Amino acid sequence: MADAYIIDAVRTPRGIGKVGKGKLAHMHPQHLAATVLKALKDRNHIKTDEVDDIIWSTSTQKGTQGQDLGRMAALDAGYDVKASGVTLDRFCGGGITSVNFAAAQIMSGMEECVIAGGTEMMSLTSTMAQAEAAAGWAPIGVAGSSGNARLQALHPQSNQGVCGDAIASMEGISREQLDRAGFISQQRAAKAIEEGRFDKSIVPVLDDDGEVILAKDEYPRPGTTLEGLAALKPAFEGVADVAIDESGQTFRQAINAKYPDVEIKAVHHAGNSSGVVDGAAALLLASKDYAEKMGWKPRARIVAMANVGDDPTLMLNAPVPAAKKALEKAGLSKDDIDLWEINEAFAVVSEKFIRDLELDRDKVNVNGGSIALGHPIGATGSILIGTLMDELERTGKKRGLATMCAAGGMAPAIIIERIES
Repeated sequence: MADAYIIDAVRTPRGIGKVGKGKLAHMHPQHLAATVLKALKDRNHIKTDEVDDIIWSTSTQKGTQGQDLGRMAALDAGYDVKASGVTLDRFCGGGITSVNFAAAQIMSGMEECVIAGGTEMMSLTSTMAQAEAAAGWAPIGVAGSSGNARLQALHPQSNQGVCGDAIASMEGISREQLDRAGFISQQRAAKAIEEGRFDKSIVPVLDDDGEVILAKDEYPRPGTTLEGLAALKPAFEGVADVAIDESGQTFRQAINAKYPDVEIKAVHHAGNSSGVVDGAAALLLASKDYAEKMGWKPRARIVAMANVGDDPTLMLNAPVPAAKKALEKAGLSKDDIDLWEINEAFAVVSEKFIRDLELDRDKVNVNGGSIALGHPIGATGSILIGTLMDELERTGKKRGLATMCAAGGMAPAIIIERIES
């Protein structure tokens, strides 16, 4: 089996995902995707007529995020019409999955040069969700087809935040522990930004006149304190008792239907949950022969990839088994991994991951995570891989693993290895 190499990785800054507040919120999603695709093209002098495919991730494929964003953004970025594109959805996990699919195409020998990435305009998708809820189509926060009565009977599904609260309650992870995780995320992100650790990958978003709209991450709150976090009201206390559908079943009841003994305590809030942001990211992957042909120096090698499904009722617990599966495929142990990127969808996800695998916290999310930086759903996984590669190079370390929970109780994972200079 051939090796697949990562040649480069870029991302936009993450803008606050709120219309009227975020600097990217008025942009078309295609513009963000085209921004990173153009940056990859220009930085690496890509022959776009030789790009075999562009595999893109977008979770909410409606409105301006519909109609195969990967293909349309490539055309917008000036790629040759021969560069095909496809857009996928694995909820939050799509940004890792797009890279895994690209790597698999190269490893199989079917393709030589593939670009992977993702985009999510949460300022757009949150507005869509609110409009749908107002119209009575679906309650805010329902993942997948959980409104389907037959599926709900087989696999009750709830709001993700309520799931996070349920897991914390079941696992005995306290509000104080979650707040400290949120505080650490902010502190690490602030240090990373101050030291320019993201500068290698971030490309500014420009308007059509070439003026800079956003050049740095907009969401972080470096002044966050533990006292300030402790004062925040739980975000999902009221949500837990919102009815899912016409049957009147609530999010809380959906979980208690399968786990009747769990008393769900509201412990997550805006300060220990991922931020709502807009953003895009892209990675350039190639085979060894094609990289040599182009004169590219690979930065990392794909070591192993994995996908795992877990309980959709609790929804957020698949990252641990996904990481274990990837390690087993690679013939590695956790001690062989120098750096971990675990998406901070909610603080309980990373906290449980660290505890279950008995990891050194100083190896996990060392530059902060989505609590501080935000989580543009379809793009986050691609961002994590780029961040991991940058940090392996900065520190001279060898291997890293990235994984993340996804709605429906899933998680993709990937292990990469730095190519030494």
